[in-house]
Order: sequence, then structure tokens, then C-alpha cells
Amino acid sequence: MPKVEQQMLSLDGIEVPVTNPRKMFWPKLGITKLDLVRYYLSVAEGALRGVARRPMILKRYVNGVEGEPFYQKRAAEKRPPWVETVTFTFPSGRTADEVVVTNRAQLAYIVNLGCVDLNPHAIRREDMDRPDELRIDLDPVPGVPWSQILEVAAVVREVLSEVGLVGWPKTSGSRGAHIWARIEPAWPFTVVRRAAVALAREVERRAPRIATAKWWKEERHGVFLDFNQNARDRTTCSVYSVRPVPDARVSYPLTWDEFLRCNPADYTLATVPALYAAHGDAHARIDEAVGTLSPLLALADRQEADGQSDAPWPPHFGKGDAEAPRVAPSRAKQAAPPKPKLPVITIANAKLKVDALAGLERWKERHPDLAARLPPEAYLVDSNRGRSSMWYRVRVNLKTIPASDHPPPADPDPNYDWKSEYAGSGAAAAATQGDRSESNE
Repeated sequence: MPKVEQQMLSLDGIEVPVTNPRKMFWPKLGITKLDLVRYYLSVAEGALRGVARRPMILKRYVNGVEGEPFYQKRAAEKRPPWVETVTFTFPSGRTADEVVVTNRAQLAYIVNLGCVDLNPHAIRREDMDRPDELRIDLDPVPGVPWSQILEVAAVVREVLSEVGLVGWPKTSGSRGAHIWARIEPAWPFTVVRRAAVALAREVERRAPRIATAKWWKEERHGVFLDFNQNARDRTTCSVYSVRPVPDARVSYPLTWDEFLRCNPADYTLATVPALYAAHGDAHARIDEAVGTLSPLLALADRQEADGQSDAPWPPHFGKGDAEAPRVAPSRAKQAAPPKPKLPVITIANAKLKVDALAGLERWKERHPDLAARLPPEAYLVDSNRGRSSMWYRVRVNLKTIPASDHPPPADPDPNYDWKSEYAGSGAAAAATQGDRSESNE
């Protein structure tokens, strides 16, 4: 076999190989794997501040961003001795020795594995059961403009300030935004998530027209505050992560003044190194602003006293004692007084997101009158976890359309069966070693 091309980098006294350095990761932009490694090294101090001493899920794009990624929880058995790990326990009780990044050599090592973005947990290896970060993920429904996300972010900032927490905003590098708040590592995941639910509901109460704390997609509108990103096994891209999107956009940290007037498209792999060199890291002092969750937990007490039960957990978690029935409104059984089910239909199931969205476009072409009458939030694009990778479902909520105008029943197009993954094998399946990843994009 021909010898694999590699380039050696000397980092922190460690020789780190970059294999296949000329491999195209963004073919249309001409960005190679080595370009991606060099990008992360150019912002290493800031990137390491976001991931330092945190266990990480490795989301590997071994064939570049146009290929399908797979998730690797467990560090490879054959790894350099200078790669650090820590044992993480999942809700199932299973454990995995996950990679921990603390220096430039380790950062280059995981990027060389094909990690385009960095996905750490909200804990440090010093305390694997108590997060030191409250994560506020602003997730817009389709059609929501960036200006509305900024409006919601301003309300989040207001609530955080009132409960004594400092929010640090960043673009997500995708459609939404993130606001992180450092907290004392004094509460388990369940309590941190409870605080996140309370915050989301308070933001919804203050800005009901533009923000929602509703978990079920078919009930959402505007910007959803995804409190479940604070559950035990969730990961979210960290600062300076390059996202696997066509323009190589970056999840970029900003001051509040910069954030509230920014254009997320300005921050890409090509532009961020110069911005970082000129202005430094806007979150450089984040670890100095550590707060307490006690006021948010007092707010949660008041909400529960007013009759608000626990919000739904992700499906792989056990049902909480105070959790409302875990069923989407469109599937809820009739009760007294009866509530009509939401008319939600599935129109596409696909292995790749591009195929699922193509199915949506074909559905619109078959039903142009309906498509013209449906609001953006009627289209529900779900990302679901298979054995080692994602699959995608597109649904349409017809609640604004009279029943007499609903289309006749039809099979999804395409109609991928995600269970077929379990019949195969390969490097991706072996990397997960039997565990399902539950990280978030």
C-alpha cells in the first residue's frame, strides 16, 4: 500500500502528525484538513478556554463536510500517550473514556481525526457530576430572522442579570445563537436543567410573541430556548468551532454590544483568525464570572407552585416524577375535556438531510396551494440519532388548514428505515462500541 502523506507539527514540545493534509474538507472553498488544523492553532488560546478539561464527543467528518459524519464517544485504544481521557457516565449507566483537550497538541490531534467542530460536555474532569456552565441555546424555527433571535437574546440577558448571572453570547455558526453562564459546580445535571427550564419559561412569559419554552416542535413558534441542552449527556459546539456548513462559518464569541449588532455570516474560517489577532477573545474573562443558581431555582419553585410541571426530557431519559405526559400533542390520547390532536403528517424520512429537504420540496410541488398557505413554523425538520449517525424526518403541521383541505394519506418520500443501520457494520459502528450518542448539533 502507498504510504499515507503526513505533515508533522511541533506543538508544546510534541510532534503531532497531520495525515492527508491536502485532503479537501470544503471542496468548493478549497479548504483542506491542514487549513482547518492551522485555523484552530491560530485561535488556540480562545478555543482551549472553551473546551479545557472537558470530556468531548468526537464528531468526525473523515470525508470532509460533504460526507456523512459519525460520532465517537470512546477514545481510540491505540492513541498517543500524551492524549488525555476521563471516564464519563451516561444516563444508561454505561461509561466511556472520552478525550479531554488541554493543549495545542491535543487540539490538533482531534482535528486531524476529522473533528470540524468541538463538542464538549458542560463539566470539568475535576467534577464529572456537577456542571460549571449553564447553557442557553436559542434555536429558531424556520423563517425566523436573525433580528428576532437578537430580541430574544436581549430578554435572556435581562433575566440573567436579575438573577445575578453573567451571560456570554456567541453566534452558533448555524442558524441560532448561544449564551453561556459560568456557575458554581455545586448542583447535579438535573438541577441545572431545572434552572434552565425556569429561565426559558420566564423569557417566554416576558416575550410570548417571539420566544417559546415548548419542547414539542409542533407547538413551537419564534425562538425556542432549548433547556434540554443542560441534560447529562448533551454537548454543544464550543467557542471558535467551525461548523460543517457551506461557508465554513464559526461559532464566534462576542461582547454584548458587538453581538446585538452582528451579522453571523461575517465570522468564518477565513475571517476569524485576523479578527482574533486584532481584537483577542471577547470571552477571555468568562471564568472569572462565576455565579449561583439559587435565584433561578427559587423561580422554578414559584413556577411549580403555580402548577407548571417539569418539562419533557429527551426520549432516552427515564420519566421524571414531576414530568408531564411525554407525548407529542399530535399523538396524545383523547381526554376529558377532549382536545383535538394536532394534524401532523410525515412527508419524508431520509438518511441525509439534503435528501429529506428535497422530499419537502417535492411535497410542496405536489401541493402548491397548501404550501402557499402554510406558515414557516408548519415545517418540522427533525434530526434523529441512529446507531452512529443521524437520520432526518420532515413533518408538516396542518393545524392552520381546514380538515377538508388536507391531502390524502401517502407514504413518505423518501422513506428511509433508520433501523436498517443495525443490520450493518463498519468503522463508524465500531467507533461507538454499542452506545448511542446523544450530542446536539
